[in-house]
Amino acid sequence: MAFSTTPTSNDLLFRLELEHPQRLPNYTVIAQSAAELLDIQNSPSVSMGTYLIDSEQTRLLTTLSIYSLRGDSRGQARLLYMNATALRIWKDMGKLPTQIGSQHRPPRDALLSFGVPFSD
Repeated sequence: MAFSTTPTSNDLLFRLELEHPQRLPNYTVIAQSAAELLDIQNSPSVSMGTYLIDSEQTRLLTTLSIYSLRGDSRGQARLLYMNATALRIWKDMGKLPTQIGSQHRPPRDALLSFGVPFSD
């Protein structure tokens, strides 16, 4: 049985993946409704620092990254872009985030609202 040395489409795909590796999403996109925004404790920049101090987890401050962006509807009045550490803490705080997606980095017009800037 003879084997062909002609590259297959799978060979091409494998080579392209090596040349252009996929970037895994670093940020989970959280939507907050207008009703949620009425409670100041739903703002990470207000409540998360206090939670970390009270739970003696201040060492995590240098690993958090949360960006925010104004939403475009009452159901998505604010969008938060949280890295994995921030999302875990948010859930530990008893928050029930509405996750609507994930992406490698926040949009350019999103503002850092808590933590440290992202890096590649």
